[in-house]
Amino acid sequence: MPERLSARDILALVCDASTFAELPHQEGKSAPDGPISWEGYDASRARAARRTGEEESVVCGTARVEGTPAVLIAFEFGFLGGSLGRRTGDRLERAYTHARAHRLPVVPLIATGGSRMQEGMLALTQLQRVARQSALTREAGLPQIAVLRDPTTGGGWATLGAGADITLALPGAQVGFAGSRVRPPDADPAAYTAEAQVAAGSADAVVRPEELRETLGLWLRLLTTPAAEAPPPSALGSTTLPATGWEAVLRARSPERPRAQAYLDACFTRRAALVGDRCGGADPDGMLCGFGERDGRTIAYAAQTGTNTRPAGYRTAARLIRLADRLGIPVLTLVDTPGAANDAEAEREGAGAAIADVFEAVAAARTAVTTLVIGEGGSGGALALAAPGNTWATPDSYFSVIAPELAAAILKRPPEETEATADQLRIRPQDLVELGLIRGIVDPRP
Repeated sequence: MPERLSARDILALVCDASTFAELPHQEGKSAPDGPISWEGYDASRARAARRTGEEESVVCGTARVEGTPAVLIAFEFGFLGGSLGRRTGDRLERAYTHARAHRLPVVPLIATGGSRMQEGMLALTQLQRVARQSALTREAGLPQIAVLRDPTTGGGWATLGAGADITLALPGAQVGFAGSRVRPPDADPAAYTAEAQVAAGSADAVVRPEELRETLGLWLRLLTTPAAEAPPPSALGSTTLPATGWEAVLRARSPERPRAQAYLDACFTRRAALVGDRCGGADPDGMLCGFGERDGRTIAYAAQTGTNTRPAGYRTAARLIRLADRLGIPVLTLVDTPGAANDAEAEREGAGAAIADVFEAVAAARTAVTTLVIGEGGSGGALALAAPGNTWATPDSYFSVIAPELAAAILKRPPEETEATADQLRIRPQDLVELGLIRGIVDPRP
């Protein structure tokens, strides 16, 4: 079991020295033994207060994290298991209201077993209050970054944790909707861990305690310092244009041609990855999403890696684009896929709906979206990421309604006519410019 830090300890771990200022409390006296007269509740609260030095299960205040101001909400698990009661809801509502009034991001540092039994349904309905405050903060264009401590279960996970824009977790933390005492007896405990939630696309990263302040500070800085635009990167590969359509295909498929990682490394000084579709899936090998720092400002990115993109990859890209749009951060997409994954498993995972989700996210975006085709542009699986009217291409790329081999097959042509079909499709970068489908071909980096 990982070490369980108190609320004050976790605040000291992440906040810049001497910057934490606790928000004032406004709780009045409650009825004897709480709102449903649970016998012994007052005594339990008094013992929890003596043991922890806290009056409730959350400590809320403002601080700087690596220089960026934020509202922090730290749960005290030693106070009745960090459970949510009516007074907890009061404190959370005040914290979120303060964040919106002062235009500050919100950082919940969660360690909770769920809702407080001794307050019955009144405790459970605090989750609705939390969800409302989170939604209002989202509408205000302010980021929410959750840190999952041990344990993060029940409604605390299903609202403050899973509902955050970015979700970080401490190693080995117990994370799941079902707490350890209410799971099926044969449930695999490994499924209820921070590591499992990252693998399932429900959290973005596991962060060691000694790296938490720096990581959290990077995320806060990235999500609060948007760039004005996302200019297309310079080309990293070939400097000459292909003579034929088939040559364009071969160059785009060459293993020596620079891939997404090379472009992201060249474009950004620092970056942080957004992982998973929040629907139980991730495509870390096919779609790279996150936020990067360029000239001190932030650009979001969604980059295909040259493989067949899976449904989870498209859903992750849609999540990234919508978050960037809400925060006013411009988006760079890198197109490079022979096409969307089309195996039976991809169909079961909802390939069509996932691709439609990206088309809709790009079409609805109010923030600037820029696209660079860096390799293969294979059909709708590539077009979904392309910004209408603001797509560029490198000299070693192509974009086609479908791969030339498949086009020839659909047209019932023999394999030897594949190269001629590639020419007829007009898929070279210069063809795309002439047809008005892309804005231009980017020059190599000087």
